Amino acid sequence: MADILWALVDLGYNVAILFTWFFLIAFLYNLSASINKNDKSRTHLSFIMMVSYISSLFMDPLIENPHLNYFYYDLATISALILWRFIYKKLVPIAFSYLIVGLFINACLFLGMHYDIEIAGTLYYWWFWTVYIFGMYSVDFTMALVLIINKDILGLYKLKGWLRNNKFIKGHDG
Repeated sequence: MADILWALVDLGYNVAILFTWFFLIAFLYNLSASINKNDKSRTHLSFIMMVSYISSLFMDPLIENPHLNYFYYDLATISALILWRFIYKKLVPIAFSYLIVGLFINACLFLGMHYDIEIAGTLYYWWFWTVYIFGMYSVDFTMALVLIINKDILGLYKLKGWLRNNKFIKGHDG
């Protein structure tokens, strides 16, 4: 049983390194693409994400409540992004919304896993664990991809415009 646990921890750590590399590549791409441009916003955002994901690698996955700690990491990263938004007075890139939504989804998944394993004591595999794994990985990949291409690939901005036009939300674009 201990061998299986270590194999799962090792697999999870390797996948975490892969997604950290995605954010490192996004940062390096945006850094090189913004050298002769005034707009450095995607470089800033990708730097925040890279630092967040690299720092989370140093957390021991076998400590008590690892999912709760990852939840706190995501909240701290969301806070850093919102702080950046208030400091950066220019128009924000599309990637900003994707990062906020993606980190919020990941935080909810981490909180759900914490509740499921630590509070409810579930020890068997069920459908939520599949949602957690595929949801978290697809969200991480989407965030890194949008940092590089800065396109509304899932239609979040179209949805935001539709909600605003139908009086579901108020405010201005941006």
